[in-house]
Amino acid sequence: MKTRQSVAIVISEADNVATAIRELSAGDQVTVRIGEEKREVEVKGDVRFLHKFALRDIGKGQSITKYGQIIGEATRHIQKGEHVHIHNLRSLRGRTSSQLE
Repeated sequence: MKTRQSVAIVISEADNVATAIRELSAGDQVTVRIGEEKREVEVKGDVRFLHKFALRDIGKGQSITKYGQIIGEATRHIQKGEHVHIHNLRSLRGRTSSQLE
């Protein structure tokens, strides 16, 4: 396992995902800065550049928050360190209120 620092962006302490600024591999131990806190996260699978990974467990139906904004909801349970993308995220961006029902 490799240890990497400065590998992800977290804008808001409300965020439950980080954005990778490098390619990450399954098993990587990364340090993510959230405000004044540093959090260690083991990446569960490969995460491509500019893709998201979970900073903590996210339950099915819970909001996914990036850059301080809710961007979608989990379509299934997402483990801490897991890649977050279209396979486990339903985007709420660009939808009208009637599409969300």
